[in-house]
Amino acid sequence: MSSPILHFITPPIPYFIDCGRAHYDAGDYHISRNCIGVFDLIIVKKGILPIAENDLQWELKEGQFLILRPDAHHYGFAPCPIETEIIWIHFQTFGSWKECQDMNECLDNQSELIENHKQKAYLNHCDVCSIFIPKHMEISQKAMEVLEFFFQLEQEPQSMRNWKRQASFQQFLQFLDRDLAEASDATAIQLAEKIELFIRQNYTREVTNSLLQKELNYHPNYLAKNMLKIYGVTPMGYLLSYRLEQSKRLLIQTSWSIARIAEEVGFHHITYYSSCFSKKEGISPSNFRRKFTCK
Repeated sequence: MSSPILHFITPPIPYFIDCGRAHYDAGDYHISRNCIGVFDLIIVKKGILPIAENDLQWELKEGQFLILRPDAHHYGFAPCPIETEIIWIHFQTFGSWKECQDMNECLDNQSELIENHKQKAYLNHCDVCSIFIPKHMEISQKAMEVLEFFFQLEQEPQSMRNWKRQASFQQFLQFLDRDLAEASDATAIQLAEKIELFIRQNYTREVTNSLLQKELNYHPNYLAKNMLKIYGVTPMGYLLSYRLEQSKRLLIQTSWSIARIAEEVGFHHITYYSSCFSKKEGISPSNFRRKFTCK
């Protein structure tokens, strides 16, 4: 995959703002704009659109899309050679994001980006994950069908139109995310997601590498290799992190004792739980609770 990748952390999922169509006659230029504050997703329906972002240039052809950054200079570097029609969508995100050159760079920076994300939003007890969107790619037929639905909603009342557009935009992003996965290392992603799902569904049990091998029918070394590639941690590292995240929920949402919370999320010894929690969060479970609850 030669296109750069926009790496978003969610929740919240990047959200839809506005959309429209634009028409260019041969000889017309795309408008020049600087730091517009939103992501600008452009899909060419017909023709060719020469467009640049800072010093990078593309000639978008029919059926291709490009996502322009909210913090860059966008402009037409040459006139459209033929009559051209585009669809544009503006969207933004509250969470952390980063443009990477390839999937390896995305995965190398994933842990750091997630930690930064948690500092920007109240996500002390929330599971987060990555969305990978190609910056420039051919658009699939399924994604295009969702796009057309945006414009069919013009006949809806405003309140219903806004709800449906948000839902459709999320479905559209999901197609882009999946299309990229199919074009990259789909096997590693699928296996890592199976490991992650099994751990989330069984984290209160005695989960071991041997159990994962039995359930998923792969050697522990192969499972660890795929989890490291996609999530940046081994299965056991993910299990520990997930248990700690679930304990945060219980610390904030219940009045249970620290010992009971440790047991509920799969720790057999409160001292080990407290040590792991303090090492990861920088404070003890009891002090974490005091930060977010009234005495």
